[in-house]
Amino acid sequence: MAILILNAGSSSLKFALYDKRQGRLNFPIRGNIDNLDSEPAFEIFDPHDRPLTREHLDLNSHEQAISFLLKWLADTHPDIIIQAVGHRVVHGGGVFTSPVQLTIGILEKLHTFIPLAPLHLPHNLAGITAIQAQCPHLPQVACFDTAFHHSMLFCEQIYALPRHLFDKGIRRYGFHGLSYEYIASVLPHHLGSLAEGKVIVAHLGHGASLCAMSRRRSIATTMGFTPLDGIPMATRPGSIDPGILTYLVREKKMSVSDIDNMLNHQSGLAGLSGSSGDMRELLADDSATAREAVDYFVHHTHRAIASLAATLGGLDALVFTAGIGENSSTVRKAICKAAGWLGIEIDVNANDKHAPLISLPASKISVWVIPTDEERMIAKHVCSTLPEITAQQTTALNA
Repeated sequence: MAILILNAGSSSLKFALYDKRQGRLNFPIRGNIDNLDSEPAFEIFDPHDRPLTREHLDLNSHEQAISFLLKWLADTHPDIIIQAVGHRVVHGGGVFTSPVQLTIGILEKLHTFIPLAPLHLPHNLAGITAIQAQCPHLPQVACFDTAFHHSMLFCEQIYALPRHLFDKGIRRYGFHGLSYEYIASVLPHHLGSLAEGKVIVAHLGHGASLCAMSRRRSIATTMGFTPLDGIPMATRPGSIDPGILTYLVREKKMSVSDIDNMLNHQSGLAGLSGSSGDMRELLADDSATAREAVDYFVHHTHRAIASLAATLGGLDALVFTAGIGENSSTVRKAICKAAGWLGIEIDVNANDKHAPLISLPASKISVWVIPTDEERMIAKHVCSTLPEITAQQTTALNA
């Protein structure tokens, strides 16, 4: 009995298959089909996310990728029966504040949110539609990246624009919610009673944001109406003066599509360095522009920590997660050094070893490295959303 988790991106399909036995989620089969727009490749990872295999494929759409995945699962794991599919859906608008079982009506509603996330949501919905077409009787659950942030303070949700625009859906939504929700769920195992205190979680990866939590609920976050806002990212700029955009339209005659492309694919660390948006490559690059890009990322992440600490009225713990947060001791060290005035003192050896707790006992603020697991969070939501699943309601992959 298994639950299939899908995360359909613009040119990739991440998946995880959770073995559901005795009411528990055991170690999953994880993988990825990437480069759908160029040279697709299929990868499987071990429980520690280390690549086990990589195979080049001849396909070019999410529908074909899902068809390949279902056949591969049927051929390699014929004993597996999929009970349901859970999807990461980047945007739930102001409507969906918790996971929902997908129906035709809900799917139609989600299509109306495409203007809010035109670069992400169509691909999420393509994955849902592909499963619907190939396995029409299989229940599907949508889990929203925006849902976790509906608990934010009202002054964090609204912009100082004409009030009627808020009613039209122009507001701060926040993203990476499934990652933050997972971290919030495991905080008590690491922080004990401090988990209910003032915590900032830094989700630092290709896309990057931070979230201020109190009682493990979102109070404020750095991303806003879109995932472009906040701190600099691999190819996105983070917060910029909106007047820059009107200037580019008026004086440089840039089109909306030109600006969309620049903001989403040519900015951030890649734009600053002129070479790469990959933090690993930048740290290995001795050029001045690479160093400046890293320094810029550290500076603005520290600045966001200071701002969120002010919103919380103090800080008990700082948590690093996601690709850079979990794996770059250099970036963590630089951010913690900049934030030393808050009372942060890290253990250099623990940091270099990526230990769960990297702060010194004397540190006023504890600092943690906690791996995120959005797929497991989605799997839990599928189980809670579809408690009525029984053996009779499953769909066999080899049927």
